[in-house]
Amino acid sequence: MITVADVEAAAERIAGHVVRTPTVPSPGLSALLGAPVTAKLELLQRTGSFKVRGAAAKLLGLGRVERAAGVVAVSGGNHGIAVAVMAGALDIEATVVMPRSAPSRAVDIAEAAGASVVLADTMDGAFALVDEFTTKGLTLVHPFDDPVVIAAQGTVGLEFAQDAGELTDVLVSIGGGGLISGVATALHARRPGVRIWGVETEGARAMSEALAAGGPVPVELSSVVSTLSAPSASPLTYEHVAALVTEVLTVTDAEAVQGTLDLAEHAKVWAEPAAGCLLPAARRVRERVGQDARLGLVVCGGNAAPADVNAWAESFGLR
Repeated sequence: MITVADVEAAAERIAGHVVRTPTVPSPGLSALLGAPVTAKLELLQRTGSFKVRGAAAKLLGLGRVERAAGVVAVSGGNHGIAVAVMAGALDIEATVVMPRSAPSRAVDIAEAAGASVVLADTMDGAFALVDEFTTKGLTLVHPFDDPVVIAAQGTVGLEFAQDAGELTDVLVSIGGGGLISGVATALHARRPGVRIWGVETEGARAMSEALAAGGPVPVELSSVVSTLSAPSASPLTYEHVAALVTEVLTVTDAEAVQGTLDLAEHAKVWAEPAAGCLLPAARRVRERVGQDARLGLVVCGGNAAPADVNAWAESFGLR
């Protein structure tokens, strides 16, 4: 498992390449949830999500030969954008493999940054296709199964610990588990009394299923939230979550999309459903913890097109 020293080293490595995003109290969300809420706004990060932290750390650590050979990434959207943009900035050739369900905006941004985008029929197929590129000598920039990436994502938690007021409970979205693994490592070291809660959608329960099985297992993906849709957790992220996270909660896709609408209305931020899923989970945490709860939300990204959110909202019958 990584340590807070690894996270601190990652923070030094990526300084100047990423944004120290705002950590702000949210009066609107506090009123909505009935408890003080502090939000870490990673949707204001470079490329629109926390993913650029891990991508920057990995690419900056490559040797000369690896840089010359190029890199490959697999992504449901945000990681691909981050790798493409950082690779372009560092003059490294990048190939990004995405499922056809990935947002078209993510594909367009990755291509505009200079990456070669390859589409697979499914997320499982995208992960399998990456193996073909690594056998050709490309370095894999994995979205979560890499201690370098996890430590860099943990810089979100390091900043949160430094910038937030009193917190009792912090909620973090889970795809493959890289973000929550790093954030939990940093927060447990800097705020040892804080509870960490993970949040998944019911159609992308990679970590929930891993915890139930005692280790990573393949899951069948059906969520519209492609940026949380990992086909399985990894042994590395499973180990961190099992040791450091209080519980992983699941919400429906409809709840995640409603959370996006609520974040726009009450917090005045445009987040994606991968972050919107935090709000229904936060209500449950608030009910369980009681009136002394002081909630922290890691608003992980904002790369959702209004047309997509409106279409999902209409399909679920949401306001």
